[in-house]
Amino acid sequence: MLALAGYQLGVEFRFFDPSSGAPVGQIGQLIAADYGDHDALKRFLDGLDVVTYEFESIPLSTVRFVADRVKVFPPVAALEIAQDRLLEKSLFQELGIPTPAFAPVDSLDDLQSAVTRIGLPLVLKTRRMGYDGKGQAVLRDEASVERAWKQLGGSRLLAEKYVAFQHELSVIGVRDPVGREVFYPPIENLHREGVLRRSIAPAPSATLETAALAIDYSRRLMDRLEYVGVLALELFSVDGTLLANEMAPRVHNSGHWTIEGAETSQFENHLRAILSLPLGVTTPRGCSVMLNILGHIPPAESVLAVEGAHLHLYGKAPTEKRKVGHLTVVAQTMEAIQPRLWPLQEALGIGRDEL
Repeated sequence: MLALAGYQLGVEFRFFDPSSGAPVGQIGQLIAADYGDHDALKRFLDGLDVVTYEFESIPLSTVRFVADRVKVFPPVAALEIAQDRLLEKSLFQELGIPTPAFAPVDSLDDLQSAVTRIGLPLVLKTRRMGYDGKGQAVLRDEASVERAWKQLGGSRLLAEKYVAFQHELSVIGVRDPVGREVFYPPIENLHREGVLRRSIAPAPSATLETAALAIDYSRRLMDRLEYVGVLALELFSVDGTLLANEMAPRVHNSGHWTIEGAETSQFENHLRAILSLPLGVTTPRGCSVMLNILGHIPPAESVLAVEGAHLHLYGKAPTEKRKVGHLTVVAQTMEAIQPRLWPLQEALGIGRDEL
């Protein structure tokens, strides 16, 4: 999606991915090799002006190798912090961004201490590499403490207070190398089993004050990190306050609606930022609802028959719960979108009450 947004700007792309079957190979030159293959990385870098990444699970050593030779955005420091939940939460606290209570856990004694200090229920998470609900366990009673330790105890962990939130929000900001910034309105997200299923933009639950606070938190992070590119900040809305959950130094799933639903998509704005081009206007084109497509390819005719619906398939082989695409429906009001959602959910195999 980054490349598709960039081709219309006259930008050329080369891709690096460990998998020879990566979908990007369908639209451009792909170098498929292990992240530690320096010879392959040098071939990849030959003639490039700038490098970016679109997910966090890349070895820092690889990104540093690249950054020593070519400009890399977002900055390596942002990736390093986002890869470690303890560093991430500590940065939030340093910047005055509220978080759930948390504690590092390196032993069963540490976990018992966290239970005593923070209280149950709490969430035990791996500090690194967890995503889409992986690498996590919820502790609701004393009996689950040892069970969770046995499940996750081989890694460095973080214990967090379980948050009974009213809404999950995200805010997406964009910053260029000289500090110019634009922000999309907060987005309301719904997860099931740790996987994002639906995003609504602008977030119907976000007041003007909530939106301003979410953007302020995003701005603090980007300024502190001297950030370049798109940054997503995920938040819990709890009784009128916001608690930071995590940040993503990249274009973000909750921002996919911007392709049709905003004047400038997050993908185009990311490229504008890293190439020092003027940032685009982020004004929404009415209201949007984005639904992830998991595990199977829906019939295109069922989706495209719905007014205002846009289908995006990623060229991935369908497997259970794998994100293989998304669809977005756009209209001037949420009232106009509502009756269109059920036929779209039906096409995706989602029951009326699941979302």
